[in-house]
Amino acid sequence: MARTDERFREAFNSLLDRCEALVPGDQLPAELALAADLEVSRTVVRAALERMKAEGLIEWNGRQKTLVRLPKPIDRLAVQADQISLDELERQFLDWILRFDVAPGTALNVTYLAKTFRVTAYGLQEFLASLSRFGLVRRRPRGGWELVGFTRDYAVELSDFRMVLELNAVSHVISLPPSDPIWERLAVLKADHRQLAAEIDTRYHDFSLLDERFHTTIGKTVRNRFASEFQKVITLVFHYHYQWDKKDERERNTAAVGEHLRLIEALQARDEQAALTAAREHLQTSKQTLLNSLRIHALP
Repeated sequence: MARTDERFREAFNSLLDRCEALVPGDQLPAELALAADLEVSRTVVRAALERMKAEGLIEWNGRQKTLVRLPKPIDRLAVQADQISLDELERQFLDWILRFDVAPGTALNVTYLAKTFRVTAYGLQEFLASLSRFGLVRRRPRGGWELVGFTRDYAVELSDFRMVLELNAVSHVISLPPSDPIWERLAVLKADHRQLAAEIDTRYHDFSLLDERFHTTIGKTVRNRFASEFQKVITLVFHYHYQWDKKDERERNTAAVGEHLRLIEALQARDEQAALTAAREHLQTSKQTLLNSLRIHALP
């Protein structure tokens, strides 16, 4: 039984561990009890039991699940130890879109991408499904997934919502005490921005990751589950998608580094009015860049 779901593999191996404490002829617990013990769904438990039956480990008649033999090392399923986290998958997926100029309407090959990002096909499907809620990707009529473009209305609405979230975050940062970790993080970001500015001719492509770090660092000071949920779509649209227009990327990124530095310095000075002004100007620039990109690519 071919299974790529790592959750299934881990549950199956955990079930083998429990069987090693039994002797042939013992009965296995009910599915509901196993699901609670393994902290997985009944569906996963049933799949694991079916695999055990197919491998001759148990006999399964109705509710009776009898251990036939003890597990052997060869019975265990390989679990990919280097699976990346969801945050890392998001970062790699967005970086892939940027580096390879993936255009709207591009078919997403799940098998290829799962291998590229070192995740299971099931895990990648789940990830794409989460992005589909924001209209970033969609299922194709005949199966599979494709990247979706962004309309002008989508960009304007998201830009306006982003402005509300980030201006609120800037005011929140100003109110934090000197002992808060944000001040050390801002100092590191300031140094990284200055280094990138000094090497902008050869490293202007690296601005996207720094831009993401910058906005995420400020945004995360506000603990709000709803704002966090929209971070995925904001990241994709503003830190990656708008950069389809490459003709003046170096100049745009140089200007954005300067805007970031002005905001950082205003925050460090605890000057709320200057910080809000710097943030508002930067976000307006970002919005205009996105709209220009949509127009250049003849998107509605």
